[in-house]
Amino acid sequence: MVPVPRSAKTVRRVLAAVALAWLAGCASVPGSTPVRLDDTRRIAVISAFQPELTLLLSRVQDARKHSVNGVEFTTGTLQGQPVVLFLSGISMVNAAMNTQLVLDRFNVGSIVFSGIAGGVNPGLHIGDVTVASQWGQYLEVLMAREAAPGRYAAPPWMKDVQLPNYGMLYPRPVEVRKAGQSEPAKQFWFAADPKMLEVARGLRTVELANCGGNGKCLTHKPQLVVGGNGVSGQAFVDNKAFREYAFKTFQANVLDMETAATAQVAYSNGVPYLAFRSLSDLAGGGEGENEMGTFMNVAADNSAKVLLAFLAAWKP
Repeated sequence: MVPVPRSAKTVRRVLAAVALAWLAGCASVPGSTPVRLDDTRRIAVISAFQPELTLLLSRVQDARKHSVNGVEFTTGTLQGQPVVLFLSGISMVNAAMNTQLVLDRFNVGSIVFSGIAGGVNPGLHIGDVTVASQWGQYLEVLMAREAAPGRYAAPPWMKDVQLPNYGMLYPRPVEVRKAGQSEPAKQFWFAADPKMLEVARGLRTVELANCGGNGKCLTHKPQLVVGGNGVSGQAFVDNKAFREYAFKTFQANVLDMETAATAQVAYSNGVPYLAFRSLSDLAGGGEGENEMGTFMNVAADNSAKVLLAFLAAWKP
């Protein structure tokens, strides 16, 4: 039997399918060059754990799932914006690692983070949403030796110890590299994108909830606070004395366990970022037990609502 020749169009389709299969295989081979999973210019929308992302995922249109290294990415549109949503995982290493992962595998033009945080500014209340102007890593520290009972001292050669200590803990700047810089630099603060921050300042009509599905309600009407500082570290803080130290030392509104890590990765890659954080608890400053278990969902949804309003107003 004489074989029937295939059309050029059919051959091209077969070759394209083979190429895609090969690329998909390369994407999962350890040590291989990362392969873009999507070429659409998108906003990366990050949350640390599921309750923070639930409302946002429910609003995504034309959703499509991708999985890399066990991380599920959802592409689609949100408030008319092309987005890729995912969970970074809780804590600094997860946030840094998976922020870089989304930058490597998708065409990301900007980053937004939405989630909950512990409040350290005594002027703020649970349910409030903060959009900090800058973020720092407050647990990048020297653990100093005790020079005398109750007195700690940094080595004299350690010139980057400038901030007040908390016992043996002396905060230090982090070393960071960036394209175009021949040498690494040391810095504590990573600034949010000024244009994104300005759009957030213009959000006036976001209706924030003060009651949750558990029937528990807040005593104050939540507010949106744009500006000020946020700090992040690999610890859940539920300590009144440390809360007071964090406010006094860093003039922080909130503290969390991820944002500053994402901010550093964004800085190193030259990608603008902005973070929305709603107070789920007072980091040890409230009466009775920690409030997160009661108001986590209210705070997570309030942060998501402000993020949705931001996306509707943002013009990349």
